[in-house]
Amino acid sequence: MLASTELALYRRLAREQASSRTPSLVAAVVRDGNLVWSGARGRVGSARPDDDTQYRLGSITKTMIATAVLRLRDEGRLELTDPIEKHLPGTAFATATVAQLLSHTSGLTSESPGLWWERTPGADWAALVASLDKDATKLRPGFKFHYSNVGFGVLGELVARLRGKPWFDVVREEILTPLGMTRTTPHPQGAHAEGFAVHPFADVLLPEPSPDAGAMAPAGQLWSTVKDLGRWTSFLGGHTGGVLSEDTVAEMRTMNTVDDTEVWTTGFGLGVMVVRYEGRHLAGHTGSMPGFLAASLVDPATGTGALCLTNATAGVGITQLALDLLTMTDELEPALPDEWEPSTVDPSLLALTGLWHWGPTPYHLRVLGSDLISLEPTSGAGRASRFHATGPDTWLGLDGYYTGETLTVGRDASGTANHLDLATFIFTRTPYDPAAPIPGGVDENGWR
Repeated sequence: MLASTELALYRRLAREQASSRTPSLVAAVVRDGNLVWSGARGRVGSARPDDDTQYRLGSITKTMIATAVLRLRDEGRLELTDPIEKHLPGTAFATATVAQLLSHTSGLTSESPGLWWERTPGADWAALVASLDKDATKLRPGFKFHYSNVGFGVLGELVARLRGKPWFDVVREEILTPLGMTRTTPHPQGAHAEGFAVHPFADVLLPEPSPDAGAMAPAGQLWSTVKDLGRWTSFLGGHTGGVLSEDTVAEMRTMNTVDDTEVWTTGFGLGVMVVRYEGRHLAGHTGSMPGFLAASLVDPATGTGALCLTNATAGVGITQLALDLLTMTDELEPALPDEWEPSTVDPSLLALTGLWHWGPTPYHLRVLGSDLISLEPTSGAGRASRFHATGPDTWLGLDGYYTGETLTVGRDASGTANHLDLATFIFTRTPYDPAAPIPGGVDENGWR
């Protein structure tokens, strides 16, 4: 990056480390799948931390558990609508679905019963599930957002049960290794930061514990580095490395529920936090465990992401720092659009393009790729959607009002497309074309 951009980013990092009084702080920016800038302030022991120094991720762990669950879904091993009872029988929250657990709408209690789980050695699955009686469900499943660490302990067990091995073995083999994330582990290995609490009224430190969380570990156990978390941030931005399809990662980033319901700024997809900030829709997650804070956010629209790690329990504006680094990067060095190049389009697909009418309202159909089209009003707001080919004359809605609905191309006796049937609504080349099968018919006297 430009030296002036790097200086601006580093100054923002330095200001946060000094004003927040954190022992050390590392951060980085990714763009289009690559780590393009990183910086560090403070000390880990007597040395400056670097891109290979481990910090605890906290709840960013949840995004990796969610990825393992979505891999199972894509293989047909489960459905997101499955009640958890189908795969983990004998719980007191049997009706909560996999999707509800992923999106924090299961109504399950936020923390595990008993001692403060983040600071004490964790129990195994049998002890955890035994502690979760009927009172552990605080809200009706599906009613509203209620963040649940317990829910991801449950999802970790789900992954382990269906794969027949511990959840971290699954994450390492199916996700971390393919992505080259060799320094992401359940416990610190090699160079790592110790976690501290900073006294609120004096410049002194208190070491924090980092026990194994047992069955709750899927909610926040993992440690990682700038290099590895940069790769993960890029993964959530769409550089999936074959671990999941781009469509599935986009599904994970699609908001299911909002945290703040008045004018939402934060919500959740499937294990992924969604943040609305200055007109952007960002995806990622934050993390907090005793002695550590973390944040990872990416803008899929620009390919720019930012990540931050620190070894302090509280007091660091870790999320705002990530937002600022991301925003500064795109303002100081805006990404150039991809060069336009002509492409080859099937003539039969090209014949569908142009003007169509929903009743009297004109729409344009455009080809976006070999198997992608868009249908949108010629002007103003309306029911615009993109569609993916599922057959010679059938298309599946990907977004907007017609998400999940089928568009079927209707043809006359000569094989010429003369109408589109979109969830029973008929689009025609001219308004209310009498040659098309319009329910209710077309007045025989025509327009007058």
